[in-house]
Amino acid sequence: MFVDGNTQSIEMHPLTDQWAMCQGLDRHLGFPYTFRFLRSVASLTTRAFSLGPVSLQGKAPDMSEGNAHLLVSNVRNRLREIVGASTNWRDHQQALADRLSLSNQLAGSQDELPVRRMKDSYIEVHLPLGTDPTLREKYLNYHKGVRFGRILEDLDSLAVLICYSHTHNKALQRSPLSIVTALVDKIDMRKQVIHPDCDIKFTGHVTWVGKTSIEAKMHMSQYHDGAYTPVLDATFVMVARDPENKRAAFVNPLKPEGPEEEELFQQGEINKTRRIELSTASLLKVAPTAEERKIVHSLFLNTLDTKTVSFRSRVLPPNSVWMEDAKVKGLEICHPQERNIFNRIFGGFLMRKAYELGWANACAYGGCRPNLVAVDDILFQKPVEIGSLLLLSSQVCYTEGNYIQVRVHTEVLDPLTRHHNTTNVFHFTFVTDKDVPNIVPQSYGESMLYLDGKRHFNQTLESQ
Repeated sequence: MFVDGNTQSIEMHPLTDQWAMCQGLDRHLGFPYTFRFLRSVASLTTRAFSLGPVSLQGKAPDMSEGNAHLLVSNVRNRLREIVGASTNWRDHQQALADRLSLSNQLAGSQDELPVRRMKDSYIEVHLPLGTDPTLREKYLNYHKGVRFGRILEDLDSLAVLICYSHTHNKALQRSPLSIVTALVDKIDMRKQVIHPDCDIKFTGHVTWVGKTSIEAKMHMSQYHDGAYTPVLDATFVMVARDPENKRAAFVNPLKPEGPEEEELFQQGEINKTRRIELSTASLLKVAPTAEERKIVHSLFLNTLDTKTVSFRSRVLPPNSVWMEDAKVKGLEICHPQERNIFNRIFGGFLMRKAYELGWANACAYGGCRPNLVAVDDILFQKPVEIGSLLLLSSQVCYTEGNYIQVRVHTEVLDPLTRHHNTTNVFHFTFVTDKDVPNIVPQSYGESMLYLDGKRHFNQTLESQ
């Protein structure tokens, strides 16, 4: 954990020993913060052991033995076959060199590529948590729920496979394209509870295509009480690169068929326009709106010490927490085990680590176990190389009622030059069973984080 310049590695996620977590928070966040969390851990532990034995009623009929279907555990192997990636780390340099020869197979323009339909990329993948008890252990968390970070990893792999299905060329033994995640546009939760003993099904296909980018929509459902029920909807934006992953490459155009597909394609255009508008209006580029400036000034006035006539004297309002005191940080050493098919750190791994750190922060802040409402606007700015020191910083940046908005910023530290380079920014919206303290910024920079969190929170509520 990196807090106030002190270096300590603490892996924060739902499987972490809760008491060890509290000891780390006690040192860095202070006793009141920790006491709230210790009290919540006791209630969580009681609830976890009251869930009873794992049910055996979550076995879906379409996952019975003998049915042919693609399993989540096989997706990564399928991707390695598509690009010709090596399964052994010692062979990765040769595998990369072999891919360089595929550059002459890239299309010179999009017009050279055949048109695809949405059904060409449709994929159904199964996660047999109810059928396979051994697999269940990988996804089970301490509270006998499902580790959502693992689901994020599966979604990322599935999005890549969907895009390769769209660009598949039967005449080629290996794909010359390097398809990587550019953005997680949105993940909306349709139900709060994911059962650890019930089978899960992922479906998805391409819904929009630019010249070098692809939008893929995925849906996750779970078999429970005799039927599949929706769990989440996800939208990922992927980009195609050349075999060396140095420049953009063209992808097959998409032709929607029928009113439903036309609507999906138009929504992709709307999403693209919305992303451009949000980027243009970013608080890193332009000043806050007039209404936002009023909010910041109101926050400032509420923290002034009425006993003194000074702009410097600030007082924390009741039932509030300074933003500076609502941080949790961590460090990951990026080992080859977490590499993707292009021998960089797997984007799903980054999402899992960011989510688990954000969850831990929301849990400590609210004093009770939070549930995820939405993930939005995860931007992959730079790839993370194997061997990197990855710094993760989570910040509660906005609260409203029983909602907690958490921003997780990740950056790579070069130990030789001590330069920091941002790789990802993650936004998570959580909800708790009770109202949480108000988060209060002190500096102008924190006020911008507050407004940015409020924007993301409002967008989440509007999409629900």
